Amino acid sequence: MAAANMKAVKLRIKSVQNTMQITKAMQLVAASKLRKAKQKADQSKPYFETLHDTLTEIARSNTEFQSRYTKEGRNDKWLYIVIAGDRGLAGGYNANLFKFMEEETKGRDYTVLPIGKKSVDYFHHKKTPILTESFAEAASIGASDCFEISRLICEEYAKGTFGHISMCFTDFVSMMTQTPGVTSMLPLSDFNDADGNRLAEENHGKEPEKETAAEEKMNGARNLILYEPDSETVFDAIVPDYLAGLLYSSINVSIASELAARRTAMEAATDNAEEMIDTLSLNYNRARQASITQEITEIVAGAEGA
Repeated sequence: MAAANMKAVKLRIKSVQNTMQITKAMQLVAASKLRKAKQKADQSKPYFETLHDTLTEIARSNTEFQSRYTKEGRNDKWLYIVIAGDRGLAGGYNANLFKFMEEETKGRDYTVLPIGKKSVDYFHHKKTPILTESFAEAASIGASDCFEISRLICEEYAKGTFGHISMCFTDFVSMMTQTPGVTSMLPLSDFNDADGNRLAEENHGKEPEKETAAEEKMNGARNLILYEPDSETVFDAIVPDYLAGLLYSSINVSIASELAARRTAMEAATDNAEEMIDTLSLNYNRARQASITQEITEIVAGAEGA
């Protein structure tokens, strides 16, 4: 009986060791890819930040500025771009995102544009309307795909198909923390009325601050800028590029978050496997010692009987 138990424990130890090799390898691969993903995410941010500044300058240079992308939508239908992972084994990365999405969309009429295989599978299971599945694999999404998605959502918004367009993704806070969140894409409320109304409210009742010589020079230069054919046309032409940059950066951040979550999950799995091996080894040694003790007892009993 002891021999049978020892064999079962030994097989169990071997099985856990094989599993630990897999989890350890996945942990190292995720850690290696994570460094590249973080670097890629950091490098993509300046692009859309520069475009954001450009759009702000265009909007503020025209006191009567109006754009179809800054106007409120004509209906209450929402489009959500949902960025999830292509694979599992990443802890609660995908589950937390979908749980957040359920809370965000409660009571809303919405359609999704899923990015990531897990996102496609989830919304198929929920029977949620899907705009397109052309971008199902997050790992293969490049800058050109982001421009294509941006043009698509801008066309749909301009046609009035959707009154609001938002993006749901997981933000990389730290190696241990990744937080799901949502950001509005259209309408562009940040540029509405060139921020004039908001600035006026903030400065209401305050003494106007004197401009420095550098600020006066900058404002003078800004007033000399001419846009052809006009500022609104230039603004509308830049918006798809701006949204593409925002989308590309968010996808890179989401991929970094997924890799960080997978690294943490695989590290925990590896630690648990090591702990399990230690416990099983202790049980194996106990069973082996019990078997040896039993054999000695039988030999001694046989010798005394003789």
